[in-house]
Amino acid sequence: MDIFDQSLSIIMPAYNEGAYIYSNLMKTVKTVSGFHRNFEIIAVNDGSEDHTEEEIKRAIKQDHRIVLASYKPNGGKGKAVKEGVLRARGQYIAFLDADLDLSPAHLEAFLKKMDRLDTQAVIGSKLHKDSKVNYPKRRKVMSIGYYFVLMILFRLPVKDTQTGIKLFQADCLKKIIADVQSTGFAYDIEILAKISRNGGRIAEMPVVLNFQRENHWGRIRIRDIWLVVKDTMALYASMKRKRFILNEKTTGI
Repeated sequence: MDIFDQSLSIIMPAYNEGAYIYSNLMKTVKTVSGFHRNFEIIAVNDGSEDHTEEEIKRAIKQDHRIVLASYKPNGGKGKAVKEGVLRARGQYIAFLDADLDLSPAHLEAFLKKMDRLDTQAVIGSKLHKDSKVNYPKRRKVMSIGYYFVLMILFRLPVKDTQTGIKLFQADCLKKIIADVQSTGFAYDIEILAKISRNGGRIAEMPVVLNFQRENHWGRIRIRDIWLVVKDTMALYASMKRKRFILNEKTTGI
């Protein structure tokens, strides 16, 4: 069966995106309709304090392929993604940032790549040699620095875990999602690490990124840099502890 005939769920986490979410959902529907025939968009309202939920409902009235998931209080992007995955009905599941700095049009090439290589995940990478990125220099430096940290701690076979567009085979993702504990910045790493350690293959794709946030860091504040470090180290400690316990059971120590 053609991969474009198989069902696709696009998860779009949103926190205080009331000013943009309606138009961005409509853009996503129009774009994805141009290359895919069977999809849904799960817009996850992550405890927003503005009118994000109302704007999602307005979009649903325009297109039945948009689905609302909503809860309070704000739980973090990782929680929003997990909520979307649990509700997803597609054979393939994509993550897409609600600000559309990364166009949903990327998913056409991602699906083709997954079909051709039969990988369990295809992820966008700002550090891919063919990527065209327009975002602040300080964010670039942080991305490169974070890559080296991840390479040392997790030995992941990818350069960039944080770019906000990814595609997964649903059966693979759903097997691990219940065990994903990270709700903050480290959720991407945990998902990819668990796929890799279960023998799954991950491919990287170039992206075109047009940074649209008004300040130098976008939504990332100085305080968030500390949270990135904290979440990453907590995940590393947790995964290392689980490996130690598994080794104890295997060796009978």
